[in-house]
Amino acid sequence: MEASEQQQVDQLPLDARGAVRALGDRLVIESLTVSDERAARLVRERAEAGQDPAETVASAIEVGARVLESEGTAANVDYVKREFQESLGSLGTELGEALEEGTGELAEVIAATFGADRSDSVQEQIKNAVAEHVDKRISDLTGKLSAEDASNPLNAIQVRATTAMLEAEERHRKETRAMQEQISGLRENLGRVLEKQEADDRVAEAEEAGTRKGRSFEERVHDALERIAEGRGDVALHTGDVKGEGGSKKGDTVVEIGAAEGPCAGRIVFEDKDRQLSKNKMRDELNGAMAEREADFAVLVVAGEDRIPAGHEQLTEYEGDKLIVAVDPDEPDALGLRLAYRYARLRVVMARDGALEVDAGGVRDAAEKARAALKRAQKVRLALSNIDKSTKSAREHVDGMVAEVEIELTEIEGLIAAADTD
Repeated sequence: MEASEQQQVDQLPLDARGAVRALGDRLVIESLTVSDERAARLVRERAEAGQDPAETVASAIEVGARVLESEGTAANVDYVKREFQESLGSLGTELGEALEEGTGELAEVIAATFGADRSDSVQEQIKNAVAEHVDKRISDLTGKLSAEDASNPLNAIQVRATTAMLEAEERHRKETRAMQEQISGLRENLGRVLEKQEADDRVAEAEEAGTRKGRSFEERVHDALERIAEGRGDVALHTGDVKGEGGSKKGDTVVEIGAAEGPCAGRIVFEDKDRQLSKNKMRDELNGAMAEREADFAVLVVAGEDRIPAGHEQLTEYEGDKLIVAVDPDEPDALGLRLAYRYARLRVVMARDGALEVDAGGVRDAAEKARAALKRAQKVRLALSNIDKSTKSAREHVDGMVAEVEIELTEIEGLIAAADTD
């Protein structure tokens, strides 16, 4: 409560422009422009040297406040000094008048003392007369200086000096209070500026972290696709930061089939997402990626099964040229991505060579068996993630299912090869 009351007492009311306020020991400045070349140059030079501009401004205000306070004290001392000099000058005049008056009296005493009828020693008479006169003048002067009324010139000096000191102290107190209020307002405003800057920095950092996370997932998927492509004579191009013919950046990785060994036999575009898309958004993204990259087939790679668009399943072909696959965000180079890659590649090769007579039913059955085996493998892998020990047999079971998938894929590729031979 005491701190709150003190803050209310020390708060400076807003001025007409609302630019400067003092709150307690803080100075708040809002929309205040200081037109001073030297101050601007100082802040600029120190900012270039690495010092925070807000810190420079705060230091300048604190130093300036101390200088102003020192100047006010020096002015008060000079004022009191002048008052003493003027008063002492008046006292000197009064003393001079007193001495002049005493000189006349002394002349009269000497005249009376050294009359024609005097017969004693002249030197003795002068000595006695001077001593008596000096004693009288000292007594009179002492009486004046010790008097408590207006006849004592020191009283007037003391009154004027005391009045001047009180007035100077009051002025200094008011100036100090005003300066404290201004500094408090400036500090409050600087605090708000720093808080806003800190909040902006936090937002920017969060956005950057989100961007890094998205780019990291995209990069990991591309690295996995690149490894798969190298093993099959294909070329994987990272296109996520490159605009296509339509001016957009849709399509994160483009795989050119057979381009590492000869002419490109077709193109597959992979779009990576670490968030869930709606059904319509998914179609827009994949259709846009295919158009932008001039691809024959599109694969949506999502970070986990919970990112699969609602109403859809992974490793199920849609519209004859689209496929969805869910991968581990940290380790996307797993069975699911390899299966999607090989399936998309086979579909492009089959579509490009219309002369091939492929056992469509056999291909469809093998693909369905591979998808079923993959689902079982993923279910077991999910169970393994919650088991700390004794997972050897379960992992062997998973490896067996993976082998089943490989067999089915090999069968599909064999069917394609057999049709090509015929």
